[in-house]
Amino acid sequence: MPEPVKELLKGLGFVELFPPQEDAVKSGVLEGKNLVLASPTASGKTLIAELCALKHILEKGGKAVYLCPLRALASEKYEEFKKYTSLVKNDGRPVRIGITTGDFDSADPWLERMDVVIATNEKIDSLLRHKADWMSAVSLVVADEVHLLDSADRGPTLEVALARILQINPNAQVLALSATINNVDEIAGWLKAEYVTTEWRPVPLREGVLLQEEAQYKDGGSRKLEKITSDPAMNAALGTVKSGGQTLMFASTRRNSVTLAKRVSVGVERLLSKPLKLALEHDAEEVLATGERTRISDLLAELVERGVAFHHAGLSGGHRKIIENAFRQGRIKVLTATPTLAFGVNLPARTVVVQDYKRYEVGYGYYPISVLEYKQISGRAGRPKYDKTGESLLVARTEDEREYLMKHYVFASPERIWSRLAVESILRSHVLSTVAADYAHTVTGIHEFFGKTFYACQYPMGEIKKMIARILQFLYLEKMIEADGEDLLATRFGKRISELYIDPVSAVIIRDAVVRSDACLTDLSFLHLIAHTPDMGPGVRVFPKEQDDLCLFVEEHKSEFLVDMPDEWSHRLEYERFLCEVKTAKVLGAWIDEVSEDNILGKFSVQPGDLYRAIENAKWLLYATHELASLFGNKQVLPKTLNLMLRVDKGVKTELLPLIRLSGVGRARGRVLFNAGYKTVEDVKQAKAEELAKLPLIGLKLATRIIEQSRGRKEGPSEETVRKQKLLTDF
Repeated sequence: MPEPVKELLKGLGFVELFPPQEDAVKSGVLEGKNLVLASPTASGKTLIAELCALKHILEKGGKAVYLCPLRALASEKYEEFKKYTSLVKNDGRPVRIGITTGDFDSADPWLERMDVVIATNEKIDSLLRHKADWMSAVSLVVADEVHLLDSADRGPTLEVALARILQINPNAQVLALSATINNVDEIAGWLKAEYVTTEWRPVPLREGVLLQEEAQYKDGGSRKLEKITSDPAMNAALGTVKSGGQTLMFASTRRNSVTLAKRVSVGVERLLSKPLKLALEHDAEEVLATGERTRISDLLAELVERGVAFHHAGLSGGHRKIIENAFRQGRIKVLTATPTLAFGVNLPARTVVVQDYKRYEVGYGYYPISVLEYKQISGRAGRPKYDKTGESLLVARTEDEREYLMKHYVFASPERIWSRLAVESILRSHVLSTVAADYAHTVTGIHEFFGKTFYACQYPMGEIKKMIARILQFLYLEKMIEADGEDLLATRFGKRISELYIDPVSAVIIRDAVVRSDACLTDLSFLHLIAHTPDMGPGVRVFPKEQDDLCLFVEEHKSEFLVDMPDEWSHRLEYERFLCEVKTAKVLGAWIDEVSEDNILGKFSVQPGDLYRAIENAKWLLYATHELASLFGNKQVLPKTLNLMLRVDKGVKTELLPLIRLSGVGRARGRVLFNAGYKTVEDVKQAKAEELAKLPLIGLKLATRIIEQSRGRKEGPSEETVRKQKLLTDF
């Protein structure tokens, strides 16, 4: 490595490499060889990725792409890589680090100037569909959490993105990272890579099972826990806190994780020092000041004051960030979570307690987690530099269950990683993008590309070829591709679908709807339309007590729907699904009518995370609807979809759109200003700061800032917001 890199790392306290890092170097990873590195959490995989990236940038003038499965993980890696921006390249310019995780309808040309691009798998897939010019300069691709090839949700995108990058840059180096892989040789074979696999950890891990007050461990040892409460899981957590450590507790559902946090907080609060309580009060205030105040945020803040928090997909990004920072810095002593945390950000603790080895999924019920998932969870135990050992405990209720857990989890090996690509609903989008982005123009070319995927290393190609044939027929019949002899070409419609990063089935639903002329177009029309597409994902759940009211609502508004309504009696399942879509539309309708977040959560019985996910999906699908309506020349639809895009983004009525252009003015403050008579930016421009400061939620500092914005003295809204507002004005 260049001397400046070594000097920088020495200054940060790096003295020598960990054994897995040594093995990686000896395997030739710094000489450009492909490598699959499978080693436990905190064993230094990221440093190897950083060294490889710097080798390419400083010595070869290359470019690195770092793939992450989650936005939160991408943000974490971005912060880690930023320490290298003080290094200077051969051309005299500093090393530049970029991150991109959103806006799937862009080639992001600014990334050409970046030396390291950190992105989610989906964003890289989107950039490949847009034929981003700089992608051909990539000389290193790092695939983090590569075991997620086995995930039905995220695996196929990662698999196709890796295969596509290697199609463009066959000489690019590949570094695949994972904590746990059984069939590492298969993945290495696919990537033409060496592999290093080890169980070495910087902090030794004791895996075991807890029954009553006795913990039995994989190494044959055992210990008695202090009986603080009648709950063994609580005793394990509180015992760790008493000894100065932190605990991660995993529960099967979001609701159970919250209940667990409430119960353990009573014991943790007694163990907190006065200075720590003061610091936690500040964290709690931050929770309440982030986003709209709801029952969830009030409860979270209350628990944080007691040194406890819960963490699951139902929390907003802002709240998750506050909790993660407070836990990393040692202030939050116990964090309860669902198993999804195991695949997310790096949050180690001295003790990991798995209260329930089952998890709940909507539509599937309760089922045992995989060994792979358990190993990911248990691997969180042990904080480098703080703990001498890490402890992971599964909780058993009977002797028989303890034996089962020992055999099937503690002593078991993780399951093999399998490709999840051969699912027609998943493959459809990737087949279209292969043609639309000019990666292949014949059936043979398509087969050749998919013959280079991980799937082709594990299965015969016969079944996927049949699937590709059905998909091509669908794309042809729906006018997304056309044939000229053996050549396949994407139509304007097909190319736009691929760029918009939506399912071709969603595109057909939207296309057929926007060309209809028999519907009364309202907000409900478009909100239900996007809820009807597969890209919206699972709709919000309809409870039995809601069905009658929803049926009545459907009957009253049936002229507004842009899709045909199933018959309630002859197609019962489809009708129930239709009701879920209508409820999702009503939730979004309440959001843009400025119903408070707390009231939405209570009235519709939805979780905050479900609401945020619906909002994010709705913004993108409304954008896609707008773009497809523009493609098909439906000018009646354009102003309506654009208006809805802006309203869903901010959760406001149309009358507030001018005010929310001002930075710091959201739905709550915008309504306060409007009701006080400040209905336009011009009204704000004429106001005095002292007057605005008297209004609720404003204050003198913010009042001064928004007045200066309105007068053009300070930076206002983003270029993107201005562009959308101009489009709305034009229409």
